[in-house]
Order: sequence, then C-alpha cells, then structure tokens
Amino acid sequence: MTKRYIYSFTALLLVVLMSAFSEHTKKVAVEQCSIENNSFVGGEKLVYKMYYNLGLLWIPAGEVTFSVHESRDNYELKAIGKTYKSYESIFKVNDYFYSKVDKKTLLPQNFVRIVEEGNYRLYDSISFDQKRNVAVTYHGKTKSDTKPQVYRLNSCMQDLMSNIYFMRNLDMANMKKGDQIGTQMFFDKAVYPIHIGYGGKETKDIKGLGNFRTLKLIPNVVEGKVFKKGDQISIWVSDDKNRIPMMIESPISVGSVKAVLKSHSGLKYNFDSKI
Repeated sequence: MTKRYIYSFTALLLVVLMSAFSEHTKKVAVEQCSIENNSFVGGEKLVYKMYYNLGLLWIPAGEVTFSVHESRDNYELKAIGKTYKSYESIFKVNDYFYSKVDKKTLLPQNFVRIVEEGNYRLYDSISFDQKRNVAVTYHGKTKSDTKPQVYRLNSCMQDLMSNIYFMRNLDMANMKKGDQIGTQMFFDKAVYPIHIGYGGKETKDIKGLGNFRTLKLIPNVVEGKVFKKGDQISIWVSDDKNRIPMMIESPISVGSVKAVLKSHSGLKYNFDSKI
C-alpha cells in the first residue's frame, strides 16, 4: 500500500477534498464570512466505516470517529481515524485531527493534525488570527522538529476540520443541479479554494442503517498524484436539518475508497431523512 493511497484515504475520512475552480459550471459563492450553527450540537458523535476496493471486492479497512465538545464560547471538533487490527499488517493508520472554532462565527481559532500512516509522520499546528488575517503554523515530522512560520491569509478562512461543519450549515434549499458551493481553506501552508457542485436529491441505501433521502454533492477534484482527469467524487448528505455526510465514494490512483456512516448519537434533530 502506498503513501499516495493512504493520504487520499485520510482526506476522504474528513470529507474535505482539495478542489479547484471550474470555468464551465455555474458558481454559487459563499459570501458570508461567518455562519450561524443550525445543524449540530455538543455531544454529537459520528462513526464512519472505511472500505478499500480492488476489482469487485470491498475490504473494510478502518474507522473514523467525529465528535463535538461544546463550551461557553467554542466548539471543539475532533476526528480520529484508525485502521482495523486485521488491516495493520498491510498499512497502519493512526490519525488525529482537532479544530477549535468560535461558536458565533464557526471560524477556526486553532487546528492540530497528527498523522501516523505506515512510516510517514506529520505534525501540523495552526493558530488563526481571523481579525488580522494571519496564521502561525508549526509544520514538520514531529512537534520538536517545527519552527513557527507566519502566513498572510484571505478573510473568512477555514481549516480542514472546521470546513466540514461550516458546509453543513449552508442553505441549499434554492440550489439547482450544476450550482456550486464555494469556500476556502488553509491547509499544508497554502490557501485552497473549494468548490463543490450540487447534484440534486437522491434516495440512498446506507448499509446497516436503511434508506435515506439525501442531497448529492460533487467536489471538483485536482488532477495530480491521487486523482486523474475525469475522476469524480460523490458525497451524499442527509436531506434534513442535521446535514450529515452519509456516504462518500472516491476513485484513487490504485482503486477506490468508500466511507459509510456506521453509527450516530447526540444529533441536534431527529433523523427525519430516513425513509
């Protein structure tokens, strides 16, 4: 198993994918710098099961757990991804992602990423000053290897974790097929524009949970090491007030991967999208 594969595996776990602007589709820009949280609450926990595919066989490879802790002024968002013990002999993953966001704006204040994938190691910490549009990063193999670096940012900047919860709160009621949702993210010491196309409503069978009404989202992927020209990622989000990612399917350089919601608890609303 290659580092190239496992990197896309982790990105898919976080439902945040490097995307580029498309000149051939209608765009819907995200104009607001902040957004009110109407989709999640402290105590929410979502567990996803990851599958890797070669040919007709889908292999269960691991799980990722998303959780939300709520304090007076902030939400603390965590995602922990691990491979199953039966899969560790092929490629062991132990990843930790954390973001502290302002409750009033859902803009990030601090972000931490600790990656252990095979022999690959990464420590990445970012402190955001949203008023001054500045980020201070510590980026290296381990925390002790890092030195502070300062970056100038655009306004309304998200991180890898906060972007997921920000997107869950966008109003899609009046969107049409081909429209796009736009935002931006600071990741790996660079700013990335994110555009995700709206693919309409679909009924989706989620293994172990049943049938759900969903909204289909299609990120515009960047052609390169992980994705090739013509690749399409599909994300199905619950068509209810929770806006939970239910399933994600993605091609990669050596097959394809799929994330499926396994369990949920602490939701803010009833799971009304279930049929």
